[in-house]
Amino acid sequence: MPRLRDAPHRALCRLVLRIAGWKLDGELPDLPRLVLIAAPHSSWWDGVWGLLMKVAIGADIRFMAKQELFRPPLAGLLRQLGGIAVDRGATTGVVGQMLAQFGRQPRLWLGIAPEGTRKPVPRWKSGFWRIAHGAGVPVLPVAFDYPSKSIVIGTPMSTGADLDADLARLRTFYAPFRGKHRKV
Repeated sequence: MPRLRDAPHRALCRLVLRIAGWKLDGELPDLPRLVLIAAPHSSWWDGVWGLLMKVAIGADIRFMAKQELFRPPLAGLLRQLGGIAVDRGATTGVVGQMLAQFGRQPRLWLGIAPEGTRKPVPRWKSGFWRIAHGAGVPVLPVAFDYPSKSIVIGTPMSTGADLDADLARLRTFYAPFRGKHRKV
């Protein structure tokens, strides 16, 4: 099934972003596989702006959603937008399911909100890191900066052996950015 990346959809999304004043800051890397993390995630608007930008630039970025959402009437739209159904109760867990996806696909960009919720959290969930580390793919940090109405693309980062050290490096990238309702 085609994803919403054809010229009319892209033009419409570019128009909406231009009218709303949102822009992209930075360039996407030329890499076949990565885990893209988007933060701060403080509003459902993050998903709206992120999906509009994804379609506007024609990026094939996939995202996870609970399998219960993949029923009519949402199933077709979610798949076209890049949704991957996950079974949150599976014995392999979500990380295992995503590692299997990376194992099957030579090209895969997987977008994740590392906070796991729109509420403030003291510590990010580690699933994004475990997926990237297990698949041997880099993490691409992307920030929502509401004061400048920018989606800012960082530099791809390989995971090391120390999760906490990697999280500290990522927090340094996100420090200057402010979400709709808070910083990271």
